[in-house]
Amino acid sequence: MSEKIDIQHLNKWLGSERETVDRITPRLANSLAGVLNESCSLVDGDIAPVGIHWCLSPDIVPMTELGADGHPARGAFLPPVPLPRRMWAGGELRFSGVFHVGDEVRRISKVTDIALKEGRSGALCFVTVHHEYTVEDAVILKERHDIVYRGLDASAKNAPAKAALMPADVMLKIDATPTLLMRYSAVTFNGHRIHYDREYCIREEFYPGLIVHGPLQANYMLRMACQMNNGRFPDCFSFRGLSPLFDGSHFTVHGKQGDEESSFWVSDANGVMTMQARSE
Repeated sequence: MSEKIDIQHLNKWLGSERETVDRITPRLANSLAGVLNESCSLVDGDIAPVGIHWCLSPDIVPMTELGADGHPARGAFLPPVPLPRRMWAGGELRFSGVFHVGDEVRRISKVTDIALKEGRSGALCFVTVHHEYTVEDAVILKERHDIVYRGLDASAKNAPAKAALMPADVMLKIDATPTLLMRYSAVTFNGHRIHYDREYCIREEFYPGLIVHGPLQANYMLRMACQMNNGRFPDCFSFRGLSPLFDGSHFTVHGKQGDEESSFWVSDANGVMTMQARSE
């Protein structure tokens, strides 16, 4: 693994920092609300939809600066990891406020860790990025974003076997349609081809279908956490991906209330858990 990936070279990106500013416009807020099947009549001053931070400050580059997978080419802010598959592995959110429509949001991002590991299908490279979101110098959210890169393996199974799931207090069933994936890609300006280019998914990355975004699954769980907490954001919400979730059927978001912390998970139509989370 270490012979194929020069970790010392990648470590040059440790401490890489970027500052961006974006505004939560009514159009952006209502676009996310529409994706979440909520009312689309938000105006300046209203509380923004849950998960709006994942729509802010996307990487925007000319078409000629995109990689083959549709993402901006690596090596600028993020290290040039020489593994083709890039996935959202998980993260943690710590809230100290809420976002409103009309807010100007400053985000400071920093690469804080780069680590190589060996998985069942070969080399894995984990990159950790920390984001701090502020509005008028007040910190609203601190986020840890975990990214994983891995190689291609046409023979590897993409999903584990069905596992026993605990009983849930709340459940929400959602149709994983290409339209849902397209609209979320649009509102987050995400060009990753695994979410909309079926031929690319099957022929180039050996998946059986389009992949439902990790942050979209996390968004549904975070919204459920807020609903179960009387509309308040949890102090801490952490989540991690377990298995790819594909389009073509439905998936279910589950929530179970606890005394100290609550648990959430997403399962596909076959009962395979694809992402899990907890809130405090």
